Amino acid sequence: MTTTSSSPVSIAGSSSAAAAGGSVIDVSSLVSQLVAATEAPQQAIIAAQTQAVTTQISALGSLKGALSTFQSSLSALDTPSAFNTLTATGSSQSAFTATASSSAAPGTYGITISQLAQAQQLRSNVFAGGAAGTVGDGTLSLSLGGTNFSVTVASPNDTLSGIAAAINSAAGNPGITATVLNGSGGAYLVLSSSLTGAANTISVSETDGGTGLGSLTYGTGNTANYTQVTAPLDAQYTIAGVSATSPSNTVANALTGVTLDLTGTTSSATLTVSSDTSTIESNIGSFVTAYNALIGSLNSLGSFDSTTSTAGPMLGNPVLTGIQNQIRNALYSVVNTGSSTYNTLASVGITTNSDGTLSLNGSTLSTALATNFTSVSQLFSSTSGVATSLNSTITDALGSNGSITADEQTLTQQNSALTQRSSQLNTQMAALTASLTQQYSALNALLSSLQTTSAYLSQAFNSLPQVQSKASA
Repeated sequence: MTTTSSSPVSIAGSSSAAAAGGSVIDVSSLVSQLVAATEAPQQAIIAAQTQAVTTQISALGSLKGALSTFQSSLSALDTPSAFNTLTATGSSQSAFTATASSSAAPGTYGITISQLAQAQQLRSNVFAGGAAGTVGDGTLSLSLGGTNFSVTVASPNDTLSGIAAAINSAAGNPGITATVLNGSGGAYLVLSSSLTGAANTISVSETDGGTGLGSLTYGTGNTANYTQVTAPLDAQYTIAGVSATSPSNTVANALTGVTLDLTGTTSSATLTVSSDTSTIESNIGSFVTAYNALIGSLNSLGSFDSTTSTAGPMLGNPVLTGIQNQIRNALYSVVNTGSSTYNTLASVGITTNSDGTLSLNGSTLSTALATNFTSVSQLFSSTSGVATSLNSTITDALGSNGSITADEQTLTQQNSALTQRSSQLNTQMAALTASLTQQYSALNALLSSLQTTSAYLSQAFNSLPQVQSKASA
């Protein structure tokens, strides 16, 4: 209940008001002041406690957000597979490029490429009537690599341009593009395959009852109607001396875990598959950056500014200090990596600054990766590795049985209890207002009645005849 203060209450009214039987007490103002005096101290306590609980809930939300953000940076380091990043490099970028997955094996392989895969393209004989000249009516049946489809040719779309449009829009077309090429002697129909490989040949047959569509047919034993501009070819190559062919210039199944994109021919090139240390270095750098952001958030939540005597919202909170201690323990642990040289973060170039943040020496990290890649991987990703331990610590803290969740539930219950107390106080103050209003209204009526009686008696006495004394007689 919200109340406001008012000026001091006047209980006695003016004589004219009393004579008229008016109000003697300002009941509304008096009740409002009495209720406010009762309510204000209790409401102030509830408001202060509610603000404190709300601040703590907000602080826990900030803590959860900071931990979750940092945890996302660990996914690139907390499993051995995260370190199985490989790079494939070719010695001839003009002949091929390559990519490697985690299933590839490091090594160097000789590569030769004698032929690239290509798609077939056919150009028809010239049609003197041009693109708009009538060719014939009927049905054209086309196939590409064994996939067939048909187009119906009828007036007014029985021209060369109409036939090309019908082919391009036909349902089931597996990849034949038809184009009209205009030359000085007339027009040509060009059929191009989108599929490379020797097996992806184009064939055309027709059923037109002897009309002009026969001039567009093409197939085995029937090649006079077209000139083959490019032949369908498979790529031909060798890897480590083993010959192979591919209908596509993208070769994904020749070398396990490696995909080759053939772009040219070469008689001598090499393919090198090796650990992708640059990606690992980048991931570790991102880890350091994310950790420093986390430390900034944790320090802010538990800070104390002696100059302004201002404390962070979680200063001294056991949940915060517990998480901070667990993170430090994981960060500074000595990990069994199989190496006495590379078994701590400091040994791979990650050191701690005076404010708790980390610094990364890139040169030291590069040397460690080049010298003992496996130990660096174990330092972060083994069962007791730094990233693995940090991930486990944060998962536990954020989990349904974690310290953050438990504290959050307690604060939520406290907030609900305070809301209920405020509601109960409002109900109590409403009842008090009604009670006091009834009491002071009755008192006001009584005082008003007494003042009316007093005024009547005064008037009555004043109206009596005056008695003269004997002396005056």
